[in-house]
Amino acid sequence: MKMNVFKYSAGIACVVLASLTTSCNELDLAPTNKFTELNYWTSEAKASAVLSQAYSQMMNSSKYFSDERLSDNLYEGRGSTDEKKITSGQVTTALGRFSTEWSDAYKGIKTCHTLLENIDQIDMNESEKEVMKAQARFIRAYLYFRLANHFGDVPLFDHTITIEEANNISRSPKADVINFVRTELNEIVNILPTKEEYAEEDRGRITKAAALMLLARTYLYENDWQNVASICEQIMSGENGQYALFQDYSGLFLPENEYNDEVILDLGYLFPNLTWSEMYDGIPLSVGGRVNGFAPTQELVDDYVMLNGKGINEAGSGYNEDEPYVNRDPRLQASIVYHGYQWTNGDGVTSTIYIRPGSSADAGASNLDEYAGQGQNATGTGYYLRKWFDPTAPAGMTSGLNLILMRYADVLLMYAEAKNELGQMNETVWNQTIRPIRERAGFTDAGALNYPTSGDMRTIIRRERRCELAIEGLRLYDIRRWKTIETVQNGRLHGAKFAANNTQYIELDARSFDPNRDYLFAIPQSQRDINPNLTQNPGY
Repeated sequence: MKMNVFKYSAGIACVVLASLTTSCNELDLAPTNKFTELNYWTSEAKASAVLSQAYSQMMNSSKYFSDERLSDNLYEGRGSTDEKKITSGQVTTALGRFSTEWSDAYKGIKTCHTLLENIDQIDMNESEKEVMKAQARFIRAYLYFRLANHFGDVPLFDHTITIEEANNISRSPKADVINFVRTELNEIVNILPTKEEYAEEDRGRITKAAALMLLARTYLYENDWQNVASICEQIMSGENGQYALFQDYSGLFLPENEYNDEVILDLGYLFPNLTWSEMYDGIPLSVGGRVNGFAPTQELVDDYVMLNGKGINEAGSGYNEDEPYVNRDPRLQASIVYHGYQWTNGDGVTSTIYIRPGSSADAGASNLDEYAGQGQNATGTGYYLRKWFDPTAPAGMTSGLNLILMRYADVLLMYAEAKNELGQMNETVWNQTIRPIRERAGFTDAGALNYPTSGDMRTIIRRERRCELAIEGLRLYDIRRWKTIETVQNGRLHGAKFAANNTQYIELDARSFDPNRDYLFAIPQSQRDINPNLTQNPGY
């Protein structure tokens, strides 16, 4: 296979896409003769085009950042988006986010079925054919896992179904869906290559380690700590591909370092043909942002520890509320723009970002970035995003930077959490996991690096996970499985101390989370109108 994923998804793959968007019932998605007739399946290149389409349907930038906006890491200061409706508890079964999440997943599943049911028509190397099938099965498993996490019980089928079947199918129990996902992953892990076994031009394809990591997540989300630990050990052993922490945290998220040894799976983009632009509404206006659509919360900022490893509210931390960003976790500066931040653009020009109201006047600088209240062009929280900024992106932030779905640091964090929950956390495990992550981040103080002799280890690990993986689309799933979402998504989140003449922390819009309803999305009403056998989730 001499095709890099996504990079060659135009052309034939466009025909595939057109064929997948013509159905009313999102489950039938009956293919047209554009790509299922016998004369389509004539070459490996055509099969690769269908597989590339499946890759593009597995995940996209919109969902990546949307998941994060459903958590307590980000706040949307403008408009009335579906995500804002969900976090405020003002949802209906007709909400667009529910229907697109459902339909997009089943479109991707349909693409996988189409490849799996037709690729044997092609005369090609059998081992390469099996690897392509394994990739399609991974994508299908990934999508079913996502559906189960958002909707609970969902229709489960492993082949193309007819319109009549689609209009009458029932929801399968979530446990059955998860078991299907695990069975698929266990079967394909022995078929998929390691990253070292792929050719250079195939970088970014699904590997053994990706299958193992997704398998670990299926157990992580159910608190099955023994299985999480066991699978993480398989990845950490190096027998399923050699992975290591990239030497520079900030560098992880720069285009020149794509496909480094920390990345296990990412979303492949290539400027100018395939791009994303969410950062256009996340970075300061003075350096090229449009209007601020979403911004980090004070709660996220507060979880970044001091250089000595102590939380800001711990005795002896050295935290000074008047200088809140001094001597903090280096990942704070790598991820979040705060008042006085030194921003360096792609051309090497550095500017100071003034966010505190009234601060720019004395400096004779632009006031575009100053907090001006809710619903304004500038940030609604007193912060902007730095993480994921692509310094090579042109105006409009149309970036070709890959977005990371799975990386080795997450493996170490899952392992640390599992060992702690099993009562097996010790200095050896700490030195395998948290210590190297902090060393890579830039910590040097022994208080941050050495195995803690005091403090709640669960809190330490969860805080480490939040800060290391911030704005990577995982926070929502963490607070759901920890059940902390019932607390952190009820009441008001906060922004910087810029309210009431810079004397009070900004109070953001009230959030509401109903534990009897909001752990799951609603089954889209449009689908229930077609198929009465699709029951609704509680509370809707």
